[in-house]
Amino acid sequence: MGYRRFVALGDSCTEGLDDHHPENGLFRGWADFVAGRMSLLEPDFRYANLGVRGRRLDQITAEQMPTAAELKPDLIALFGGGNDVMSSGWDARTVARRVDAAISQATSIAPDVVVFTLSDIAERMPFGSRMRPRIEALNDAIREAAVSYGARLVDLWPDEAVSDSRYFGPDRLHLSELGHLRLAAHLLAKLGLPFEQSWLEPLPGTPSRPTWREDLHWFRHQVLPVAITRTRNRMIGRSPGDGFLPKRPQLLPVEGTPAWIPGNA
Repeated sequence: MGYRRFVALGDSCTEGLDDHHPENGLFRGWADFVAGRMSLLEPDFRYANLGVRGRRLDQITAEQMPTAAELKPDLIALFGGGNDVMSSGWDARTVARRVDAAISQATSIAPDVVVFTLSDIAERMPFGSRMRPRIEALNDAIREAAVSYGARLVDLWPDEAVSDSRYFGPDRLHLSELGHLRLAAHLLAKLGLPFEQSWLEPLPGTPSRPTWREDLHWFRHQVLPVAITRTRNRMIGRSPGDGFLPKRPQLLPVEGTPAWIPGNA
């Protein structure tokens, strides 16, 4: 099936952190890669990206779904839940309701919807195992809602790439270019569309394990600044992502030949 109106919804992963466009330095990411491939198949293809960093699922539903409905897409891809998992006010039942509402609304807007589970961060982050029960609860809710509302599911939980740091940026949370390409390949495969097979092939060599000095550097320069910022924001009633706007709020053609996508050149 060819798609002509693709809308991506979600948080920082949908926005494209930490994959910088080689030509302009702006964030790129999996949705851009998917759109670039789709544009080769449909001459009238249009793409919008409403993802904003820091947004929880309830915020995605409130802020992005109305715009998505106005755009009348034939395909929605929704990646979210990570900020719900990291929230200090975590409650599994509340997040399950958010998941249900988001997927229900997305499937009422577009005839085809793709959603994603989250991968396990425990393998690459010290103390990451503490977050595993939250991620498992979120993923269970996503799987259940996908079945209930007929959304396609890309299940990232069993993906072996989760333990390879080369797929992730300096914060070990957001995807690198390689990670975004892999996610794009999973999505295109789920839709039965062609993609560059190298995006899913194992990377050469063996990934290195971080030393305790690297873990300490990561904690000081990646974890602490984020924790301090989030604490300050809570004190003044701000949410992560406040003040940021979607990078591509309108359905627009993918400009030129997307040779900037690895495998297209």
